[in-house]
Amino acid sequence: MLRAILQSSKSGLPLSRLQAEYKELTGEAIPHKQLGHATLDTLLHSMSSVVRLDRGRSGEVMCYATVGNEMAHITKLAARHHTAKKTGRPQVVNCQMRVKPSAPLVLNAPFNLNESTTPPKPRTPHSSPYSPKLVQSRLKEVLSKHSNGLWVSKLPQLYRELYKQDLPSEALKDLEEWTHICTVKDDSWVASFLLNVHNRSCWQAARTPPTSTSSPPASPTVLSADLKQKLGELLLKYSSGLWAHALPKLYQDTYKTKLPEYVLDNLPLLSDICTIDYPMPDNPKRAILYVKAVEDENCNQEDLADLRAREEAGRRISYQTVPPLLIPREEYPSVLVVEASNTNSVVLRYIGEGYSKAQEKLEDEMKEFYGQDNTKKSLVSPSSGQLTAVHAEEEEEILRAQVCEVMSEKVKVYYVDHGFSEVISKSKLLELHEKFFRLPFQATKCKLAGLEPFSQEPVVLKKFDSMASGKILLAEILERNDIPLMVLYDTSQDDDVNINAACLKALQDKSLESPMQVNSAYMNVNVTSVSSDGTFCCQLPSRGLTKLNEVLEKAETYFHSQVTSESLVSRPFCGKSCLARFKGKWSRVEITNLHGSRVLDILFVDLGVQASVEVIELREIPPPFLRDLTAIPPQAVKCCLADLSVSVGSWTPDAVQWLRDRALQCSDCSLKIAKVEESKRLAHVYLFTSKNFHDLSRSLNHQLAESDLWKHQKDVFLSSQGPLKTPSSPKTPPTTPPNTNSTDIYVSVACHPGHFVLQPWQDMYKLVVLMGEMILYYNKTEEKPLTVEKNQVYAAKVENNWHRVLVKGVLTNGLVSVYELDYGKHELVSCTLLRPLIQEFRQLPFQGITAQLAGVKPRQWSEEASIVFRNHVEKKPLVAQLDSVQDAAQPWDRKVTVFLVDTSQEDRDVWVHDIMAEFADELTKAA
Repeated sequence: MLRAILQSSKSGLPLSRLQAEYKELTGEAIPHKQLGHATLDTLLHSMSSVVRLDRGRSGEVMCYATVGNEMAHITKLAARHHTAKKTGRPQVVNCQMRVKPSAPLVLNAPFNLNESTTPPKPRTPHSSPYSPKLVQSRLKEVLSKHSNGLWVSKLPQLYRELYKQDLPSEALKDLEEWTHICTVKDDSWVASFLLNVHNRSCWQAARTPPTSTSSPPASPTVLSADLKQKLGELLLKYSSGLWAHALPKLYQDTYKTKLPEYVLDNLPLLSDICTIDYPMPDNPKRAILYVKAVEDENCNQEDLADLRAREEAGRRISYQTVPPLLIPREEYPSVLVVEASNTNSVVLRYIGEGYSKAQEKLEDEMKEFYGQDNTKKSLVSPSSGQLTAVHAEEEEEILRAQVCEVMSEKVKVYYVDHGFSEVISKSKLLELHEKFFRLPFQATKCKLAGLEPFSQEPVVLKKFDSMASGKILLAEILERNDIPLMVLYDTSQDDDVNINAACLKALQDKSLESPMQVNSAYMNVNVTSVSSDGTFCCQLPSRGLTKLNEVLEKAETYFHSQVTSESLVSRPFCGKSCLARFKGKWSRVEITNLHGSRVLDILFVDLGVQASVEVIELREIPPPFLRDLTAIPPQAVKCCLADLSVSVGSWTPDAVQWLRDRALQCSDCSLKIAKVEESKRLAHVYLFTSKNFHDLSRSLNHQLAESDLWKHQKDVFLSSQGPLKTPSSPKTPPTTPPNTNSTDIYVSVACHPGHFVLQPWQDMYKLVVLMGEMILYYNKTEEKPLTVEKNQVYAAKVENNWHRVLVKGVLTNGLVSVYELDYGKHELVSCTLLRPLIQEFRQLPFQGITAQLAGVKPRQWSEEASIVFRNHVEKKPLVAQLDSVQDAAQPWDRKVTVFLVDTSQEDRDVWVHDIMAEFADELTKAA
């Protein structure tokens, strides 16, 4: 909030006015005492990353916004890599790179909440020893009913309901080791049957052949084998779950026949092929279907054999065993790209603890070891495949290598930790001591998602080499196979660059780009979208547009002729190119953001239209048309009206609507290009709804300039005098505080022990589902003028997500201070990003519960104590034990007092209030 206020006052704000500005915005005074500071001045001095204090010419203390991005995590990383120099020596690369911030819950759930989030071991203190065999047998039974996956947070509850006993806390910790029972995916968020790894082949092996046309019609109490097979194939495509209400259209599109109506009316009929979950108990039709793994004896044996082989895997070279390199567990590891002769086999190294740092330590040890004459033994008779130590004289380094080819005086070796080969003299080879076999080889490979059909295209490889080779990048791991499937990002600039998408764009034929010639006029122009900032997109007649329409018509015919599920998109990722329907016709889209596994944002690249859709609405580009559609550049031309006194971004809603009404309703516009901003690919144009482009007075530019549409309507923006009243009906159910038993929670915000916000762990998946539904609903509704009132509940768009919020304060320039009722965060948003919160989204109680720590005396917590507290609890799953509840009329005013327990350590439970009490005592003694 302080940063928002200060950034709006570029010339600085007097300290004497800061308090008043803050109160006007938030409705509250700056809580310096609650934050442990006796005066506002001392608080501001402690916030150097937010505010800079200085004295003005009059001697008054002025406050300025601090320049810089303190949220960026900058890490200096050094690594060797192969260069194009003749010697082939590893070079040192210094790279500054920010770590990609972990996404909010809704973006990754149910697969990953935060890189530090592992589920809390419920109930404290530590339980007595338990029988793993008994628990394992019971888990098999539980997981058999949820064979596509189960939230770990729900496991203790299900276990208790079935067996009338608590699930031993140690069992949750041991889950990852029980790979013969289940696999725990992505930081233990989901436990699923091991059979799911191969459920596609198992399903196909076990499925029943289709029934003949002479078979009697299916009874409404049973599904035919043919119907089961088709529904199973659809569910397999969406292993992360499929909304039941989406089945009829998906079935119709895929199999060109209608789904029997009784299926949706009687979902339990599907229980033998899928698990049915009801995340919205009040709306049974909003069910999610998860495909079951179909057991087949052969498949099961193959899976177990494969598992044993992986567990016992080791690379045996030179009669020594080197352990295999494990893929990092985090979702976004840092990697150093070495080289790529094929995008399906990119050589890289992982950066960080256990990887590059462990390798540097090993090479330091090798340098010290081989620096002694008595340990430096030459490799006399090298053979192909043998491991060796190589003395790199120029850098005085000792590197691990494998002999590839033996010649008369030289050998070709491959540096197993650096990923490149070199021809060297035999005299540089040394015997590799067995203690240097313990670290896995660090050079490994990955496959780039979306580039598989073009993996050896010269232009793709050239683009990849220029953007990625020798650089430290961020990797998003999509599939954890022997050669993992990845998307690479360059995060070293202001905007993250998707390397995969950039390489795919290298295949575009520039001769098919839309023309943008200054002073040229174009007729038959189609305006496709108008944005709220006044810019718009259109299609200009061109060779590229003609070819695009021809290919898309062929694709339309192709889809009508295909009766298969092969075109369904089952692995969406950012930057992926595919197809989606726009006004009934297939159009090219690029995925721009993912909200969980079922909801995503897309851009219609030839229309300039952004949308949020379910993954079931996407189709893969058919193979016969993939190369043609990849070669055609996007046909949407971004434009703005020339010669307007109001700049882009300052348009009123009425002016935007006026332009939409005229431009989007015209089927035959014309325009004249005045100038082009090449850096933005933005054309400044005169737009006409007729062919009279010679007369500028008839342009929409002239008509708009002469209108009074630039006057802001007062009732659109906000007044800080909104009345104080409770939310109008319909009401949201009150948040139910945890009961007196131990409760698994997640701390989303922590200021100090006297104020933090927790979320009940067991309902988190319901919040994920709700936010996905809100994205689909609100991103499809048009922006309408809304009179926003203080202390009322709304839906607000914060970054790419829609949140349930309480309006805390307003500004006359249209900005609103809101409180996220499910996460406990304060945000500043434009009033144009607020919508009414409809009844459907009020059913789930607000998930953010305000709390304070029990077991410590209330006090003004110092900055040091607040930091210690945040480090122990914020963004972490813990166990809470309820001490008391401070009730209130509104759910967001309630407050609970709880004990917090960290059960993540193997040997003991950590009570947070003990840490804070001890810390406070130490500060008192020091004083």
